Amino acid sequence: MSYKNKQTFLQGTLILILAGLITRFLGFINRIVVARIMGEEGVGLYMMAIPTLILIITLTQLGLPVAISKLVAEAASIGNRSKIKKILVVSLSVTAISSIVFTIGMISLAPVLANTLLTDERTYYPLIAISPIVPIIALSSVLRGYFQGLQNMRPAAYSQVIEQIVRISLVAVMTKAFLPYGVEFAAAGAMISVVFGELASLLYMITMFKIKKTFKVRKSFFSHMKEGKSTLHDLLKIALPTTGSRLIGSISYFFEPIVVSQSLALAGVTTAIATKQYGELTGYALPLLLLPSFVTTSLSISLVPAISEAAARGQSLIIEYRLQQAMRLAIVTGGLAIVILYVFASPIMELMYHSSKSAIFVQLMAPFFLFSYIQGPLQAALQALDLARAAMINSLIGASVKIAAIFAFASRPEFGIIGVALGIVLGILLVTLLHFTTIVKTISFTFYVKDHAKSLLVMIITGIAGHFIFKYILVEASLSLRTLTAIISTSIVYIILLGSFQLILKEEVKRLPIIGRHLALIMPNSKK
Repeated sequence: MSYKNKQTFLQGTLILILAGLITRFLGFINRIVVARIMGEEGVGLYMMAIPTLILIITLTQLGLPVAISKLVAEAASIGNRSKIKKILVVSLSVTAISSIVFTIGMISLAPVLANTLLTDERTYYPLIAISPIVPIIALSSVLRGYFQGLQNMRPAAYSQVIEQIVRISLVAVMTKAFLPYGVEFAAAGAMISVVFGELASLLYMITMFKIKKTFKVRKSFFSHMKEGKSTLHDLLKIALPTTGSRLIGSISYFFEPIVVSQSLALAGVTTAIATKQYGELTGYALPLLLLPSFVTTSLSISLVPAISEAAARGQSLIIEYRLQQAMRLAIVTGGLAIVILYVFASPIMELMYHSSKSAIFVQLMAPFFLFSYIQGPLQAALQALDLARAAMINSLIGASVKIAAIFAFASRPEFGIIGVALGIVLGILLVTLLHFTTIVKTISFTFYVKDHAKSLLVMIITGIAGHFIFKYILVEASLSLRTLTAIISTSIVYIILLGSFQLILKEEVKRLPIIGRHLALIMPNSKK
């Protein structure tokens, strides 16, 4: 069975990267609008509700998106259309039931979460406002897993862009409409815009599924569901360990604002100030630090079906090649982001939020976030190689250390909110190193010290160049022009150095559509 919409690993990754770039850009506009309307306190309330949502969604999905992608890729490789339908039917049935249960649970427990655990009763309103999103995301994630398993990344990519366009179109209207009633209602309004964005994304996914499908889902739906015991077993065999890994991360994220608020209280920080500081860290600094994650997420999504297909065919060399490829691209793209964020943290924050107070978080955490960028591809490889249980254990260790470190540091007055940043960084470092160790023990994997040393050298040289450009060029110009010119110049220096040090392979760039063909013409010859 052939699928005309199937893309190669690099093409699929590029589609997701371009969509991620657009959505991240729109997402930043969205965050700037929200921050300027609601302020740090409103963003803090918004961000305190998000971990609960992530936990509920993780429980609802049961890790099925990754399992669907892997099993559909394997079934498609041998042309088993019937199995693909069973996978889809069983997945839809499970997520439909779980989404109803957990949505009701989220609404019921919202008062307890807001008043007791989060220590700020105002978070009740954002929690209630966001609850309808759970079944929407549950259904769309099943469809995304289906398309990704067929290695057709376009529907998932376009749906992300649609979601952000709808969200950003509504967020200013919703937050301004509710702001007169209080900052907590403005945060709820921002949540409602998220719900409508996800709904638009789901409607697009359903439309694309109806157009692209090669079978009728409703035909013999219940008979396929009854006969799907083995399919359910196959799904859960992959999904449950994957859920375990994500659940640990989600539970850690859920407890994070709780531990932060309690720790800062012990350090003598009032509730309102703690909410404000948490908003500065998680609403202003972390989104910037996570900006390159759209690249690593795209690589991870493409990596699961690519490695699963190679593993099903016994192509061990392809598995290592794909992982090396993904890690190198993650380091290359993440490296530029680290340099720009570290060097230009203050002017970027000033231009975006009219305040550079959060710049200290960015500069403190940026160098360590390179480990976060390569963590995604490593975890995707573990899932594709049926090592989700090992990934889960690694995540558990990292999450436990992170929460303990946050409490230990943030509860001390001399650290305060900086202790939260240190705890987050420590967790990232530990999980990434554990994932890498597991990979090395499992497959034949070569660590190219020379290439990684060159990457580090390129980052250092580029950082020095960027600092010099910003300090001595266009010093009389406006901050926006000066910063933009410096960032563009720094990026050009970085790209030139990548080509000079042969860290971008010309043969890979030439395989990419249109953009790659033009870039290949200007890149210096690189190693094979």
